[in-house]
Amino acid sequence: MLKIVTDGGADMPAEWLDRYDIHILPLKIHFGEETYIQGENLDSKKFYDLIIQKRVAPKTSLPSPAQIVAFYRNIASRGDRILSIHIGSRLSGTFEAVQLAARECAGEMEVYPFDSLAGSAVLGFMCREARLMERAGQSIDGIIQRLEEVRNHLTVIFTLDQTELAYLSGRISQLQNALASLLNIKPVIVLRDGLLQMADKVRTRRKSLDHVLEKVRQRISGQEVDIAVVHAGDPATAQNLVDYIRQHFHVRNIFITELSLPVASHLGQGAVGIVAYPVHEGG
Repeated sequence: MLKIVTDGGADMPAEWLDRYDIHILPLKIHFGEETYIQGENLDSKKFYDLIIQKRVAPKTSLPSPAQIVAFYRNIASRGDRILSIHIGSRLSGTFEAVQLAARECAGEMEVYPFDSLAGSAVLGFMCREARLMERAGQSIDGIIQRLEEVRNHLTVIFTLDQTELAYLSGRISQLQNALASLLNIKPVIVLRDGLLQMADKVRTRRKSLDHVLEKVRQRISGQEVDIAVVHAGDPATAQNLVDYIRQHFHVRNIFITELSLPVASHLGQGAVGIVAYPVHEGG
């Protein structure tokens, strides 16, 4: 029996958890001394309300290797195999903790840690691909090879609507935050070499969204792709992007999902992004 595990940095349609039998290792979110877990005692509305009320940047914390081992033992039996697909090792320490947990489980169950070098909907897509391949009779080696293919051909790009969280977390100065607000500057962030990096600064929300679409178009070059549109509290903009993408891109699967709170804690409310990768190997 193959168990598929990811973490709280994953984004996907809620129904995928049951349809593809995916288990989520939760990540904790802290506002000062108060601790929350997405989906248990913290939803999106409460999350953004707390940011406004407390004027403090939320922080995330990782599960310990011992907690991960306990999680594995709760979902799996001796002799089971676990494919554990996680937020990129350059973005979070989660993968390192998973590797330690996998070693501790050796001889009890086979754990295959996989570093997505990404996060968000990338994790959802990888979990789905893995389950569909497993159901089609593919070996674990074949599944991992396909996940590596996906990882090597990802397009992940976001535009931020506000820089408040970056200011609160100390990533930018108060002056930079004020200037960005005054000039209506919208940063564009891309995933490059496993890190989220500033690509451009664009004036106005509309131009930043057009910029994101053009970047994706250049990257996928007419290939058939799977696409997710991810948003932090802005479903209307996400739907507009989906409508455009359906008309202008060669899409096999597309879905909208809200940005997981551990990721939104860094990008802020109003962030909107696109995750895309080619359907066919070698794309």
